[in-house]
Amino acid sequence: MEVKQIYEITNEVTTEILGDSMVVAEDLSNIVDIGTSVESINSMDKYVKSLIDHIGKVYFVNRAYSGTAPSVLMDGWEYGAILQKVTYDTLPVATENDTWELVDGETYDPNKFTQPKVSSKFFNKRTTFEIPMSFAEKQVKSAFDSVGQLNAFFSMIHNSIDKAMTVRTDALVSRTVNNMIGETIKAGGIRSVNLLTLYKSRYPEDTKTTAINCIYTPEFIRFAALMFKLYSDRLVKISKLFNIGAHDRFTPKDLQHIIMLAEFQASADVYLQSDTFHNEFTKLPQCETVPFWQGPGTDYAFESTSKINVSTASANLVEQGGILGIIFDRDALGVSNIERRVTANYNGKGEFFNNWYKADAGYFNDMNENFVVFYVADVA
Repeated sequence: MEVKQIYEITNEVTTEILGDSMVVAEDLSNIVDIGTSVESINSMDKYVKSLIDHIGKVYFVNRAYSGTAPSVLMDGWEYGAILQKVTYDTLPVATENDTWELVDGETYDPNKFTQPKVSSKFFNKRTTFEIPMSFAEKQVKSAFDSVGQLNAFFSMIHNSIDKAMTVRTDALVSRTVNNMIGETIKAGGIRSVNLLTLYKSRYPEDTKTTAINCIYTPEFIRFAALMFKLYSDRLVKISKLFNIGAHDRFTPKDLQHIIMLAEFQASADVYLQSDTFHNEFTKLPQCETVPFWQGPGTDYAFESTSKINVSTASANLVEQGGILGIIFDRDALGVSNIERRVTANYNGKGEFFNNWYKADAGYFNDMNENFVVFYVADVA
């Protein structure tokens, strides 16, 4: 089993998610299968200037973070390493029905063997990273007034570690989705839908709507909602058109996973639903939303939130903005076999504990399952 160390990647993508950097090129091939410093505080009293001011209240910033990544987590297993996915490659071929074509003197062989066309795909990549943290209780006791404060302090540290793990897991889930978006755009076909091109072909007289302002144009939003609904219906029928591997696939409505950019979904709610009597005719399908696909940039501008810039697992370089949403089969991608654990070691000489918070998981894309991406891009 191949296990990739991705701690450096998780540190880089965390800066993107937190808005510390612009959306930059990312290589996903290893993933998919201000306060005042203590020294500057003036803590002397203003009377005799020799007494140290005491702390009146200690407040620990200890807020839990549940994450916002799409819900594509799957089950895990304790033994073994490989995820095997078995599929029937194509629909069986029909032949002549001899019942209605009988000929005197002919023989009809009932013993001909017809082999089913079955194939297996194996996913055998795992990723891993860890967060180290040291705990020294004896040395820090003098800073607090009670065991309650001491416990609250260590609880805050544990919570920060948990948030760090959640942010990184969220980022890796998003990269699993982004890899599939990149592969689909690169492959092209009707599964890669430029909504602005389709809109302009239907309404050529509209010369003002562009990729930048389209999500604030009610006419375009209505057209986009129509296309989302049409594609959702089309995926229900069996077809080879909506997966890169060109396999016979269908995705019932209850197995469709829809994710939209929050800006687009919110615009649809405001511009369409607020002044529509029959809301059910214009509203978008039920979906999850993401505030951005890869990162918010430094300003949460649409050009950043709607963009991916990746080198996919199959070495395709894809930089695409204006991504509004995706519809895919539940089996098209996922995160499986997530394992989080903590190991510890006590250092008797220094009297402190070292803990290592570890995370393993398998992130996969299956190009033989239905996946459709909707985006807007100006075409000259």
